[in-house]
Amino acid sequence: MKNFYYLILLLFIGNSFTVSAQSGKQKKADRLYNDLAYFEAVEVYKDLIENEYNTTYNNLKLGDSYMKLRSPENAVFYYGDAINTEGVKSEYYFKYAQALRGVKRYDESREWLKKYRDSGNASEDVDEMISKNIEDFKIIDNYTLETVDFNSGFSDFGAFEKDDIIYFVSARDEGMSKQNKIYSWNGEPFLDVYQLEGGNISPVSGDVNTILHDGPISITKDGTHMYFTRNNYLNNKKGKRDSEKTNNLKIYRATNSNGNWTNVVELPFNSNSYSAGHPALSPDEKTLYFVSDMPGGLGGTDIYKSEILGDNSYGVPKNLGSVINTSLDESFPFVTEYNVLYFSSNGHPGLGLMDIFKADMATMNLEVENLGAPVNSNMDDFAFFLKNGTNLGYFASNRDGTSDDIYGFNLLKPLLLKGQVTDKVNLKPIPLATVSLLNEDNEQIAFLETDEDGNYEIEINRDKEYPIEARQIEYEVSTGTVNSFNTLDKEELIYNIQLDPIRDVDYLAEINNIYFDFDKSNIRPDAAKELDKLVDLMKNKYPELVIEIGSHTDFRGSNQYNEGLAKRRAQATYDYLISQGIAPGRINDYKGYGETQPEIDCERCTSKEHQLNRRSIFSVVKMN
Repeated sequence: MKNFYYLILLLFIGNSFTVSAQSGKQKKADRLYNDLAYFEAVEVYKDLIENEYNTTYNNLKLGDSYMKLRSPENAVFYYGDAINTEGVKSEYYFKYAQALRGVKRYDESREWLKKYRDSGNASEDVDEMISKNIEDFKIIDNYTLETVDFNSGFSDFGAFEKDDIIYFVSARDEGMSKQNKIYSWNGEPFLDVYQLEGGNISPVSGDVNTILHDGPISITKDGTHMYFTRNNYLNNKKGKRDSEKTNNLKIYRATNSNGNWTNVVELPFNSNSYSAGHPALSPDEKTLYFVSDMPGGLGGTDIYKSEILGDNSYGVPKNLGSVINTSLDESFPFVTEYNVLYFSSNGHPGLGLMDIFKADMATMNLEVENLGAPVNSNMDDFAFFLKNGTNLGYFASNRDGTSDDIYGFNLLKPLLLKGQVTDKVNLKPIPLATVSLLNEDNEQIAFLETDEDGNYEIEINRDKEYPIEARQIEYEVSTGTVNSFNTLDKEELIYNIQLDPIRDVDYLAEINNIYFDFDKSNIRPDAAKELDKLVDLMKNKYPELVIEIGSHTDFRGSNQYNEGLAKRRAQATYDYLISQGIAPGRINDYKGYGETQPEIDCERCTSKEHQLNRRSIFSVVKMN
């Protein structure tokens, strides 16, 4: 019996020790997470899950960690194991939806966004995300991409070109003597600013790089000043942390002294309590754009602007407002020479985690547009830069599932599809013809009308096939396919269209029927007026048109008499056309059919029905 109680005591002590050990490991995992050491926290959370300790909680925290590490495929797995558990907070519906978008499971993402909204989290941002399908994103610009040859095996982003020198941010830790200091967030070295000049890569000279994170940057046109992001660190000293022990980001300015960036000063609107970073200059360099999570924003990080008043003197930062900023994160602003703002966001509807958007700041009605593929992907796309006076630039992405890489792009000029719609017979232009472009599902995506010279034009995307239709009431419908492949060296694509006239003389000349009086064959004045329309058509529009005349009678009189009367009517019609200058060879034949081909087949015909049967009609023999 003593042995039995001894065994029970050992089991109790052993279980208590195990629980205590897991409890300690839980505290370690959460401490690492709260210290932003997600790379290390992942392994501890995994170990806790394997030991079936606080499984739901740790699955969610592991999902959070992987989202911080920008690994949505892993986040989806661990969120998915916990998301349907009773008691899970609705905020995780949103996080799960974001992770699903990162792995292109867009329909599922939308359903979880609906659950998030229906759980009392309604907002305009969420409603917009739900309402948008990936197919809704119009590709507004055409880009060709290539990875640059100065990427490393670590994070590289924030490329900025000035005077043939490419500046960029990298975690490669080359020549910085940081003694292999590792950033616990992602297990990579801290970031520094490098430059590529004449094929050689080196850290920028001077006092910009430190033992903490440095970059990205923006440089003034005259090359005098560099604005850059850095952790709170100045004069070789770390600054104060905030209440959560975070060393926030700040914006600094360095001065160029013979190629060395020195005299680093802190911008006055920085704070130890919040972050500010990602500086970008307006075209006239009178405004500084930047990103911050300062109090009073719309949520997450927002884009602000501040007037540059003088030497390190700035106006009060102004939030760009709800058209640009959302309840989530906006970052990496860049303003082109034409005052177009490019930025990244995970709050506007997009293809993945962070997408690149643009907004023309010069317009009254500000509108945000997603750049679409190939610039945006299901992962993070950010740090857009366009070199002044060119269509060349850079952005960064982790779309390959590893570290951030820099991509070079060529923003191609719009491809202009243009052409002329002409008559296939006389080759004359056809005004007011309609031209429709279709998509692969045969749905109309563009509707055009030709001008007085039969011309049309529209901007289209490259590397696509567009079914096309052209119509005009006097012509047969023409269909074809516009192919915009292999057009990178072109700015225009010519696609001319010829329409076949409808082979109906009455329709083309807008002729009313040629009628005759009872038992007569002379051309009445009303008939002469209609025949003049035919003369105009044959002389001026289709000078090679060859026709045939057929004349008819009503049912009154014998068959033999009516046949002779019809021939006299055909002769009279023929004679009138010849008298008006139509060459005899252009009237192939003129025949009388008597009463054998009535317009109205009636036994006891009315006067009106008899009149309709007394007529001459025309048919096309040849048009060219």
